[in-house]
Amino acid sequence: MTKPGEAKLSSLFQKAKWGRFELKNRVKYGACCVSNYNTRDGHITPRELARTRVIAETGCGMITNQGAYPDPRGEGKAYFRQIAIFDDKFLPQFETVARMIHDNGGVAIQQILHAGRYGGIDLGYCIQPSIVPQTLPHFRPPREITREQIRQTVKEHAEAAVRAVRAGFDGTEITSFMGYLLATFNSRFTNQRTDEYGGSIENRGRFMRELIDAIKQATPDHPLIVRLNGAELMDRWGGNSEDECFELMEQAAGCGVDMISVTVGWQEAPDSSIGRDIPPGHWNRLAARAKKLMPDMPIAFGVRLPDAVMADECIKSGEFDFWEVCRPLLADPQMLHKVAEDRTDEIRRCVGSLNCLSRLFRDLPYTCTMNPALGHEVEPEYAITPAAVKKKIMVVGAGPGGMEFAVTAAQRGHAVTVFEKSDRIGGMLSGYAANDLANRADLQSVISYYEAMAGKLGIELRLGTTVDPHLMREMLHTYDVAVIATGTMLHRAALPPAEDGRKILDGLDVVLGKEKVTGAVAVLGGGKVGLTIAESLATQGHAVTIIETAKRLAGDVIPTFKWRHSAWVEELKIASITGARVRKVAADGVHVIDGKGESRVVAADTVIAASPRISNHALMTDLEWMIDELHVCGDAVLPRGLGPSIHDGYRLGCRV
Repeated sequence: MTKPGEAKLSSLFQKAKWGRFELKNRVKYGACCVSNYNTRDGHITPRELARTRVIAETGCGMITNQGAYPDPRGEGKAYFRQIAIFDDKFLPQFETVARMIHDNGGVAIQQILHAGRYGGIDLGYCIQPSIVPQTLPHFRPPREITREQIRQTVKEHAEAAVRAVRAGFDGTEITSFMGYLLATFNSRFTNQRTDEYGGSIENRGRFMRELIDAIKQATPDHPLIVRLNGAELMDRWGGNSEDECFELMEQAAGCGVDMISVTVGWQEAPDSSIGRDIPPGHWNRLAARAKKLMPDMPIAFGVRLPDAVMADECIKSGEFDFWEVCRPLLADPQMLHKVAEDRTDEIRRCVGSLNCLSRLFRDLPYTCTMNPALGHEVEPEYAITPAAVKKKIMVVGAGPGGMEFAVTAAQRGHAVTVFEKSDRIGGMLSGYAANDLANRADLQSVISYYEAMAGKLGIELRLGTTVDPHLMREMLHTYDVAVIATGTMLHRAALPPAEDGRKILDGLDVVLGKEKVTGAVAVLGGGKVGLTIAESLATQGHAVTIIETAKRLAGDVIPTFKWRHSAWVEELKIASITGARVRKVAADGVHVIDGKGESRVVAADTVIAASPRISNHALMTDLEWMIDELHVCGDAVLPRGLGPSIHDGYRLGCRV
């Protein structure tokens, strides 16, 4: 029987013919880079298989397993714990993965990922078409691949495809996404060869065509997908134009590939492609162009397209054929099922923080800001199971940490009441989201999700209520457990003295609209809170100066977003003084000793303190002798941010 969401989004959920296969819907699970959950020698671990089982159950019509490197030397290996497919000894693990996908009604695709310029992680060098120096220092120095090595690399890809098919996969995929080996041959930036593999776009595409031809010959009865850039975003380095990207797609189509997945960007690209500063749907034009150019070629697309409704509209209008999803399904593996059941308000939306990539770029297993269970599926401690003893729980503070705990505990059967002193949930995130220059709807969706889940689970919200010892005495023995999730507060004792009647505003009060800002502004603190305040005020016409004690701004910003704040500071002409010590705030402004030891006065009509912030956990002492169980979570433990707060709340909710 058709479910209500399937009826609403009929194009997305319609069955699709693809060669000899019939897909149950038009959703392709994207390989989404690699997880780093596996062994250093390329074997799949129980941790990976537990995660794969969750992926297999997402409901996608096609599921692409993460990229495996095809060469025994490890030149194609990009990540410490990337899976390998260069030898038959790896076949049993791939057989298990393929079987999981098939058991859940999906078409199984294995991606073959040779990282090229970003590979050789264990070797100290990488291979690429030409010796073009790295623009990012953490990658290995390049060596030029020889003709003989090209032939060997093509052969290894074909052999890897054969292994995937022998393991039970229905087809394979090769990828140029993020600037891997295939992309480096295609691009003018990294391909400066003078032989038959370089120069003209026809020659630069030769390696791709040979790869496609070899894999098609080796696995003639099994489809091949190629992921190709619709835009490299590498203009600064002399990369391909969009027109050249589409010429390469036409070359791939002419070689008989069975699907083209349109992607965007390189790791080195100076412009964002998938972060939350890119509006959802921004890149849809690239998929539409590919479909118009190659109407008979199945086109998959999903770059910065987290919304099923938008995807359905795109498929209906003929912009592309398959919605390729990865990160939204990392954030909420049940997303597609919730969409099908018309429960979209219960979806944990991917907020585009790219915590997943930040972890990978530090050679760590990836995790997700919104999904605390990601990577821990094999651990029973991370499962939401019925509570052995049902308890009455009070949560003090309705920020992300407190609300995540409340939702998790309620799902286990506990009766939960959340006390919040303000008139809305969300805590500091509400103010942060309202002032964020990126896509505010992403962060606001976190709050909307918790509101929806509170309603569904019967969590009582007591807003406008301050919990103190007096209130607790009135409620003695009403609750079994108290969770302190009161976030942070400004450490006023550490602020510089304010003279001449000057006032230093609390940054949290500013972002929540409780304080009025006038004239020129000095922001004390250049972390993510201070940067968000400064950027927002600069867009409102204020002249802003950031004063930071550390040597650099954005010290607490997630690695994949530091550059974005730096760019905004430059674009908005925000002044900054780093390595600074503030002596006092006086009538003429903020008196500063800068990083060179020189005294300065920063003229400011308004002075805002974004830091230092400290944990607000005084209630721990107040309530210690007033309740059976007492816990603390989120920023009330230590000021950190959204991801750690959500993860704290979830873990505590799983065990109370």
